[in-house]
Amino acid sequence: MKKKLLILAGGYSREREISIQTAKAVFKQIKNDYNCRILDPRNNFIAEIRKFKPHVIFNALHGRYGEDGYIQIILENEKIKYTHSGVKASSICINKLVSKKIFKKYKIISPSYLAFKPGSHKNSKKIFKKINKTLKFPVVIKPINEGSSVGVFICNKTNFFKNLKKLRNETEILIEKFIPGREIQVAIMGNKKLGTIELVPKRKFYDYKAKYDKQAKTKHILPVQLSEKKVREVENIALKAHKITGCKGITRSDFRYSKNKFYLLEVNTQPGMTELSLVPEIAKYKGISFSKLIKWIINDASTNR
Repeated sequence: MKKKLLILAGGYSREREISIQTAKAVFKQIKNDYNCRILDPRNNFIAEIRKFKPHVIFNALHGRYGEDGYIQIILENEKIKYTHSGVKASSICINKLVSKKIFKKYKIISPSYLAFKPGSHKNSKKIFKKINKTLKFPVVIKPINEGSSVGVFICNKTNFFKNLKKLRNETEILIEKFIPGREIQVAIMGNKKLGTIELVPKRKFYDYKAKYDKQAKTKHILPVQLSEKKVREVENIALKAHKITGCKGITRSDFRYSKNKFYLLEVNTQPGMTELSLVPEIAKYKGISFSKLIKWIINDASTNR
């Protein structure tokens, strides 16, 4: 009898559509090996999980409620094996303020930043002055707990207030010094360095559209055009970040490379597994097929993550 595998996908975050794409790609690869279902965790989904009684849950959720420790707490309580990082690592990595403090503690370079709670126009004027005095423009503003470049804006003095208004419903945002330079991404598989890729977006930066829309024509460079020493350096930083945040399974770390330095932007605990996703592309370059990658992730599943 085939083992039961449940793929959680969709959810409530603004990355819902990407999550569904990931789930469909995963389902296609393992549907012949498992008694497999895709479940959108809305309404009384815990009852659905208990009814199906899966041996393993593949967590294909992205963003809030799926990548922030929330769903992981539920799965731990249900004592079902699940994929990717656990409660603590997920909550650390999705919170850009918390993860930045950890990076700093362990001497990992990350862009300088300010935290800001959107409120009155008076508060916005104060933070504008503070940016001008400390970080200097341009800056990047983003929600502290979203992924896939959702709600990310590069701001100069002229468009700062306009872009800030778009995030007025956020409880807290991150204002980060903009680092011009090359987009470098590193994948970690277990506790091993999987590989590195460089991205050359035709858009202003590697935003949501550049990541998921073929029409954006983002250039993916493999092998990355860096010396072996530099590749080793950035992969070591990614592995260190993976370990100090307590991550499990697959992670992808996003870097900016500028003036011979790597700036870690964030660690993604549940990278996408879509047609345009980077981890499968890196794995393929390293001789690991998409099917093998998905099976490895499933076999790595456990409780107490």
